[in-house]
Amino acid sequence: MKVFSKPQSLTDAPLHYCPGCTHGIIHRLVAEAIDELGIQGKTIGVAPVGCSVMAYNYFAVDMVEAAHGRAPAVATGLKRCMPENIIFTYQGDGDLASIGMAETVHAATRNENITIIFVNNAIYGMTGGQMAPTSLPGQVTQTSPYGRDVKTAGYPIKVSEMLSQLDAPQYIERVAVNNVKNVKNAKKAILKAFKNQVEGKGFSLIEVVSTCPTNWGLTPEKALQWVDEKMIPYYPLGVYKDKDAEGKGE
Repeated sequence: MKVFSKPQSLTDAPLHYCPGCTHGIIHRLVAEAIDELGIQGKTIGVAPVGCSVMAYNYFAVDMVEAAHGRAPAVATGLKRCMPENIIFTYQGDGDLASIGMAETVHAATRNENITIIFVNNAIYGMTGGQMAPTSLPGQVTQTSPYGRDVKTAGYPIKVSEMLSQLDAPQYIERVAVNNVKNVKNAKKAILKAFKNQVEGKGFSLIEVVSTCPTNWGLTPEKALQWVDEKMIPYYPLGVYKDKDAEGKGE
């Protein structure tokens, strides 16, 4: 009896990600959510610029490639033109929180009925490991060889906390995928984000704390530990906004 199989919403293309990178786990969770909701035939994904730029090779749904940072704007256009379709973006921290910050904030404050999967690994992965908007204070990167100095580079941007202060968004949650428990919680959050769109509730963003062993200079195992020891303390997991819960007085 088969008890585990590849989601239908993933293609058979081999993933190009580095060993220990958790993009593959997140891809699977997104595909599982699409399968479970029975929306594969009407889902359109928007690929970013970054390590997941070739997401269009991996998801077995219609895909659109956006210019760097513009995925929320592209998703907005797709959703308004084809409101019956389910539109999601899949973006890294450089794409979403740097060049694409304006698109993210304004899509959220309009409560566009789209779903954003935001992968936060605290570094620019594809281009060689430069400091990202989410790099931690003191974190060593290619462009902060002595560690991120908050006096000159500022503090990391906490996207979930920031967007939760807007009145409009439906649902904002931060999750991680570095252990079994966190993967299960991430699956629930991603499924809820897609379900919100199916039900017409509006903007949902799931921030996923992820790894980058190559550019962190760590083994895959040590990278998972670094998420627990460094990333999660600075980026606490949990629900930051949920209008469903607010409506129940929680």
